[in-house]
Amino acid sequence: MMQPRCVRRQFFLRVLLLAVLSSITIPAQAEWYVAGQAGHSFADSLRNVTTTGPFSGIELQAFDMKNSLAYGGKVGVYPYHGSLGIELDVNHSTPHVKNIDNTPGIHLGVTNVGVNVLFRYPGTTFQPYLGLGPGILIARLGRSVETESDTQVSVGFNFLTGVRAFVTPNVALFTEYKFTDAKFDFNGAFGSFGGFNSTYRAHQLFVGVSYHF
Repeated sequence: MMQPRCVRRQFFLRVLLLAVLSSITIPAQAEWYVAGQAGHSFADSLRNVTTTGPFSGIELQAFDMKNSLAYGGKVGVYPYHGSLGIELDVNHSTPHVKNIDNTPGIHLGVTNVGVNVLFRYPGTTFQPYLGLGPGILIARLGRSVETESDTQVSVGFNFLTGVRAFVTPNVALFTEYKFTDAKFDFNGAFGSFGGFNSTYRAHQLFVGVSYHF
């Protein structure tokens, strides 16, 4: 029987594929854009940490994480140059786990691949906007004194809001806040002793530039 986690993963991968395929049928007069972004990620602690495997069910203390730089890119479209749009947003951050009880911390990298539905005020110069949608989060836990290296893919939720300012008819600067919520299941983090489940939440601030055509 297929595990629920695999079912969820395949479902959202299909959503991402359908979003890409749907872009093929978007009318020619649509407004497309590409963008680059960089900023800072303010990650909460990994919460609700519970062991899995042979010693499952043991609740551990929350893992404090470090703030980190974040960067990424976007591809989006507004059909008919209207208020409703869709974008593919990819960003990466490294919210490493801080030292735990005088033991070295753990390297952690998180790549967020999100498909967001956007709502904007289609102003000529300033365009406030907000969006939300599912995200595929690829998390890589490094090897340390306490853990083995482990990579997992989970489904998360993204919410964002920002404002875009056009400096030319085709080029705009933007600033954006993004919130991400997901569950990380590092079931191989402790080797033969199993791993752990946890709740991941991050607040990110980005600035960037976009080109519209």
